Amino acid sequence: MTVQERIHELKREKNAVILAHNYQPPEIQDVADHVGDSLELSRIAARVDAQLIVFCGVRFMAETAKILSPRKKVIMPDYSAICPMAQMIDAETVRELRAEYPGAVLVAYVNTTADVKAEVDLCVTSANAVRVVAGLPQGTQVVFLPDKNLGKFVRHETGKNVEIYEGFCPTHNRILKEDIVLAREKWPNAVVVSHPECNPDVLELSDHIASTSGMLRFCRESDATEFIIATEQGMLHKLQNEFPGKKFHTPSELNICPNMKKTTIAKLLHSLETETVEVTVPEEIARRAVKSLEHMLVG
Repeated sequence: MTVQERIHELKREKNAVILAHNYQPPEIQDVADHVGDSLELSRIAARVDAQLIVFCGVRFMAETAKILSPRKKVIMPDYSAICPMAQMIDAETVRELRAEYPGAVLVAYVNTTADVKAEVDLCVTSANAVRVVAGLPQGTQVVFLPDKNLGKFVRHETGKNVEIYEGFCPTHNRILKEDIVLAREKWPNAVVVSHPECNPDVLELSDHIASTSGMLRFCRESDATEFIIATEQGMLHKLQNEFPGKKFHTPSELNICPNMKKTTIAKLLHSLETETVEVTVPEEIARRAVKSLEHMLVG
């Protein structure tokens, strides 16, 4: 029996579901029940019937699944897989921002810890950040955290009064304007599709800006057959599987998230066998955090 076969066997025995983010290694995506972005996986975690959720991603994602599914057991193959951006802000800093901007709506990117989600008003993903902020009442002041690049994109797209916290994704920040210029020279017929976590000068050179789910939708509907994908390289495996008749290129060899790549097949098998490492969120934190997350799941 192969490792993959054993994983599927254990999954059936334990009534488990494997959720994998689009940035996970190809072999993890291939054994997962669902592969998607933060919004998709959050929705699935909230509605799935399985009593054991194996989250292949980074810690804040597994925390979110636990908050939305408090009666289910959530485990991670590697608990040390964190999101560096999520570590750039903490609950105390959010409280300081609320004091600095009284009356403002504090909007957090889903790439934050449970403690931070418990302190903010709204939680968003890259897929719905523009829509959620655009829907706020006219004249509302917004404090967007922690991603400065997504925050600037939201401010540009909505025209809202948005104060921006200076966090960032190290992986997306490694994609440079020069990389896009060189990629266009190498693949002149390719369409450039970029994630809004990229730097503004990268977005300015892009043909389309979208979350990973938005990238899938765009590449499906586009008449183009060749694309330069400016996001973490794991996304190329998902796209190539979905659209084998099209070509996908990365603009850089440096846009790899080391934390997303911590999940391995061996670790996934071990986590299913032992049902470790379990992800927990204190009840009071979860109670407060779920209010911001519920808004994220609408629409």
